[in-house]
Amino acid sequence: MILDKEQLFSDAQAITTTANSTNVIDLLKDRDIGVGHPVGVLIQVVTTMTAAGAATLTVTIETDDNASFSSATVLYTSGAIAVADLIAGKRPWLLWFGANNERYIRLVYTVATGPMTAGAVTAGLIEGFQNWQAYADSLPAL
Repeated sequence: MILDKEQLFSDAQAITTTANSTNVIDLLKDRDIGVGHPVGVLIQVVTTMTAAGAATLTVTIETDDNASFSSATVLYTSGAIAVADLIAGKRPWLLWFGANNERYIRLVYTVATGPMTAGAVTAGLIEGFQNWQAYADSLPAL
C-alpha cells in the first residue's frame, strides 16, 4: 500500500468535534488516479481517541464540482465506530469507491455523543490495501 502526500485528506489531523478533512483532492489536477482500478481510501487512527462519554466517529466521502462543496454529493457514509475501538494503529475504514465522483473529493468526520478529548487520523487515496499476515507453519516437521 502506498500513501502519497499529494493524495492525503488528513495527515495526523486532530479530530475532537465534527470537521472536514484538512485537504480536498482535486481530481482534475490528478486525472490518472486509479485508472483501470477502483480507488481506495485508507483511514487510520494515529493517536488514540478518547472522550468523557460514549462518543462515536462516522466518516463520509463527499464529492462536488466546486471546492467550496456548496452542492456536495455523498459517495459513502460509514457506520459509527465507538471511541473504545478507535485506538492508535487501527484502520477501521478501508473503503473503495467508484467513478461517480465530481472534480473535488473530501472527507467529513462526524463526532456524535462527543466531543472527543483527544485523537487524530491520517487518511488518503490508495490503490491497494496491505493486509498480508504471517501464520505459523502448519506442515509437520520431517
